[in-house]
Order: sequence, then structure tokens, then C-alpha cells
Amino acid sequence: MSTPSVGTGSMSTPSMSTAEERAAIVDAVRAFAAAEIAPHALEWDERKHFPRDVLHRAGELGLGGITVREDAGGSALSRSDAVLIFEELAAADPAVAAYISIHNMVAWMIDTYGSGAQREQWLRRLTAMADFGGYCLTEPGAGSDAAAITTSAIRSGDEYVLTGVKQFISGGGVASVYVVMARTGEPGARGISAFLVPADAEGMAYGAREKKMGWNAQPTAQVILDEVRVPASAMLGEEGEGFRIAMSALDGGRVSIAACSIGGARSALDRATRYVQERFTFGEPLAEKQAVVFALADMATDLRAARGMVRDAAAALDERSDDASMQCAMAKRFATDVGFRVANDALQLHGGYGYLHDYGIEKIVRDLRVHQILEGTNEIMRVIIGRELIGASR
Repeated sequence: MSTPSVGTGSMSTPSMSTAEERAAIVDAVRAFAAAEIAPHALEWDERKHFPRDVLHRAGELGLGGITVREDAGGSALSRSDAVLIFEELAAADPAVAAYISIHNMVAWMIDTYGSGAQREQWLRRLTAMADFGGYCLTEPGAGSDAAAITTSAIRSGDEYVLTGVKQFISGGGVASVYVVMARTGEPGARGISAFLVPADAEGMAYGAREKKMGWNAQPTAQVILDEVRVPASAMLGEEGEGFRIAMSALDGGRVSIAACSIGGARSALDRATRYVQERFTFGEPLAEKQAVVFALADMATDLRAARGMVRDAAAALDERSDDASMQCAMAKRFATDVGFRVANDALQLHGGYGYLHDYGIEKIVRDLRVHQILEGTNEIMRVIIGRELIGASR
């Protein structure tokens, strides 16, 4: 493809991105999304099609390892760059953008916590999106209470034997490697370790593809581990560090999914703004009615506020601020709530036409609804924020 890579080629740290480079990155991603994703979004949703070929081309552009170091094929960009990228991708299709964000989370975990051998084994193909990654934390009986997972990893000589079921796994059944959080020790967070488990390991199985309200362009399925043996060298980080690794990854995941909400809502707002100028009722355009103008004004204002929070949180991650996790929770809670509300209001402005698949609005509403649930529900985001505030005041 002729679209240039999003990587700058000379960057060694995220902080080196310049305003000129950032503008070029956004232009390249916007052009890619407009040409390769947006024209097919409704069809992929209707057919429940996972667009492997387009994801591979996204990898060629540098979107498979946005924050991964260059020596492993990554683009070495900052979180501040990444949220701009995910907004543009989601403006074309929130479902595809969200999967790319989850895949990037897996690649970042391997790049950040992996050994040299692990980085060598997995990252080149992940950053090229020749292979896909899956993040396995949630279980049928452990969602918001992630420290209560029961998937076990029992040491057996030079191996670990993993047994358990992971629930709601994006890329389940199509990923080549899964980052699996499993219990190696005591109850609670300190007894959890992380493992890199190949998709074709003996004992790996996958549930049927879930039938979902939205996100139909990406598969979601159970990942079932039945005495799966992996070498001790498959542990990511140190024993007992799995929960900390998982939570650090979710900070980045939360700002990325928040950016996806903004992109989807931006697309819905743009469609509504055009529609109210074209649709006539009672002899005049909808755009002449004050209630409609006020609705658009509120939608745009809320969306701009959400975008500001997301960019602030991304900058806090880049700067490793002490309150970065709280800012990520704030941004995720606010932006995903705003994103869904703006998309839903855009549907309302379309009237009955907004309920039709061909207009594209109802798909955005369906896709954005789950953003209020995944990467930690918005209720859990409030818990994180409240606890941080109370702890800081003591």
C-alpha cells in the first residue's frame, strides 16, 4: 500500500514525537481508515466478518505495535499519539478499532515485561498483525473482581500446567498467542502470574463465537485451558506479578477504548449534523429548530470535554504521573459515557431512519455500548477514583 508508516523511524522514546510528526500520523491513519475500513463497516457488521486482510494492512502501516519499541517492529509512539490513532480508526469502525486496541495491549505487555526470547518469539509477527493477540483475565465467575480468578497454574518440573476458563475474550479462537492470568500462589492479587500461551498448545480449546449486541466485526469466545503445559520460560515477568502486569496494561487499554468512544461518537455527530440540514419538517430544515441546535451544541461540547480528558490521561501515562491510573479511570468513565450518549442522541435526531442499519447510526450505538463495560466497568472506574481520592486525603 502507498500509505506511509505511522512510525517516525528515528524515535527511541515516546516523548520525542513532534507536532509535525503527530499531524502526519493522524493524516495517514485517517486516509487508511477512510479507504480500507469505513466503506466496509456495515457489511462486516452484518456478516460478522473478522477482516484479517485489512488488519494485516494495518500492521504494515505500523498499527500492530503502536507503543512497541522499534527493535521488535513497533512504531515506538507515545500514548498521546495512540489516542489520536484510535479516535481516527473508530470514526471509521469502532469494532475494528477496539480490537486493534486490545491487540496493541497484548503487544505492549510482551514488549514491556517480556524477556528477550519472548520479545523475539512473538513481537515481529504481532506488530505486523500477521498474528493476533488475546488478553485473558476475565472468567465466568470473576469479572470486576479480577483478583478472584481461579484459573490455576501448577508447577510441574520445568513446566506449568494451566487449567481454567476465560470469558469474553476478544480474538478468542483467532489469536495466535494469549496472555493468560492464572493463579500460582495464595488467594488474591499476589497469587496471580501471567503466561504467554500459544493458541495451538495441547489442551487449548475455544467456545462458540458469542452472539453480541455489537462489535460483530471481531470474534469473542471463551478460551478453555485443559491442563495446558507451557515451559516455565513462558511466564511473563516474575511469579506473583501477573495482577500488577494486567492492571498496568489496563491503564493503557482504558484510554485507548475511551478514544475509540470519542471516534465513534464523532462520526455519529457528523452524520447527525449533516442530516438535520437535509431533513425538512413542517416546511423548514430540522437545523432551524432551536431544540435541535441546542442538542448538537451539547453533544459537541461534551465530546470536546471528553477528548480533553482522554488526552490528559494519555499524557499522564507518558509522563508516568503518580495519578495516571486515576486519570485513566476518569477518562474511561467519562468518555465512554459521553460517547454512548452522543451516539444515542444522534440516532434520536435521525428519527426512524436512525434505527435503520443502512444509515450506520444504530451500529455505532450498539458498538459503543460495551465500552461502558469492558476494560473495567464504569462502576469500577468510580471505585478506583474514589479510593484514590480517599487514600490521598489520609
